[in-house]
Amino acid sequence: MVFVRLENVDELVTLRLWEAGTLGITEGDGFIDAFFEDVEVASRFGEPQAIQEVDWVARTHAAFPPLLVGQKFFVAAPWRTEPTPPGRMRLVINPGAQCGTGYHRCTQLCLEAMEKLIRPGDSVLDVGSGSGILSIAARLLGAGRVVSCDIDPDAGGPAAFFVGSVDAVRSGTFDVVVANINEDVIGPMRPDFERVARVRILSGFQNDDGEWDCVVI
Repeated sequence: MVFVRLENVDELVTLRLWEAGTLGITEGDGFIDAFFEDVEVASRFGEPQAIQEVDWVARTHAAFPPLLVGQKFFVAAPWRTEPTPPGRMRLVINPGAQCGTGYHRCTQLCLEAMEKLIRPGDSVLDVGSGSGILSIAARLLGAGRVVSCDIDPDAGGPAAFFVGSVDAVRSGTFDVVVANINEDVIGPMRPDFERVARVRILSGFQNDDGEWDCVVI
């Protein structure tokens, strides 16, 4: 496959490209790129240029190097082979469609708060679990019971999961609730967070200085 770059293109030229069998056209700032399977056909409109082959799998893997988060976590994708540093717990998460890869500052802030506040045997509720990264972390920290919930049925966690939110949970059921959700959603839910757990770790919003923040209430 090749492409031809054309500048100052009018509708007539675009029509000719489609009639010639272009595979597709993308628009840039003052130019278009027209893609062709046939080099000879492409050469009618300009100098054909080869399309670089990209190993998207390798590029994706390289985009997610391991992370040291807080004092206890080593966040790594499943394909990473680097050894876990001494004194750290390997938190394996597969970056995908669900929110929560460990690379956003809010997720990191939650992990940092969790490692300080979750005690062995605690019960933990992860609200808006997304990928389940915070639920997995709670397990690694020794939580005795971890339940996650999300309005997205494709979300999940390491164990118990239900489709829904904190309003469906009985009062005083958990020791810790953690939620990494945007500010517009998390604000109205605060009374329920306070109702279901003695410790609330909340993030997903910015402070007055425009920095990502996490609060413990």
